[in-house]
Amino acid sequence: MIDFLKESTFAVNEVLSKAWTVTKRHYLSIATLCFLMFITSNASFLMTFFLKDVSKGLNILMAVVFIFFYFTINLALFKYVFHLLDDEEHDVSIVSTIPTRQQIIRFLVATVYFSLCIFGVYLVVIVVGLPFVYLPGININKVTNIAVPVGLVAIFITWVRISFFPFFIIDRNLGPFASIKYSLATTKGNFTKIFMLLLVLGSFQMLYLFFGFIQWPIVAFFTNVLSSFIIIPLSSVALTIAYRKMMSEYKGEDEPDIIHNIV
Repeated sequence: MIDFLKESTFAVNEVLSKAWTVTKRHYLSIATLCFLMFITSNASFLMTFFLKDVSKGLNILMAVVFIFFYFTINLALFKYVFHLLDDEEHDVSIVSTIPTRQQIIRFLVATVYFSLCIFGVYLVVIVVGLPFVYLPGININKVTNIAVPVGLVAIFITWVRISFFPFFIIDRNLGPFASIKYSLATTKGNFTKIFMLLLVLGSFQMLYLFFGFIQWPIVAFFTNVLSSFIIIPLSSVALTIAYRKMMSEYKGEDEPDIIHNIV
């Protein structure tokens, strides 16, 4: 079997350090794109709320339009960060990082594949757990209590393993299914590091939820502000850098297969 992928690795602290340097140097541009994503998502919610009693067809149409714009800005953000990483000494125009129509279509199709993969894992957990329900002396509630956490863990692992597909579409101009396969291959052996990176980046959001739960509204507010204006832009840059570091170890030109990269 062709060795499609060497054991790639990256240091979480190195990724965060590099991400902080890039984010600090180009904060206004990166934060602007993140803010546009925030405005688009909230505008979509408000539009849906005000049009819900006017026309369902118009409501659906506007929802599709806002989703399209949101994904376009999201891809533009990744493409912008790629340009910054490739040419740190020169300014990059945000307009030049708008993804092509082909890339947007590939992303939308890959998102459908992504959802099907998540749903497929959910079905596998059900199929595996279903026979135990019919065993004599087995409590259905106990099976459910075990199956639900196992299913959630399986879905989370799958989500992490294939969630890098947008980078391959933007950076390598790959097709939808190929981007899913490459994401699965590059994250092989790197799940723990990716999980730690996500844990660090998501810590402020967890703090926000915690302070809200214990009813410290002022602390929760400032934590949320810090997360929105610092951590979210930093997260986009950090994940892009993590992708680049994993891909730097890639060997071979053939597409990796799914079977040999699941575990």
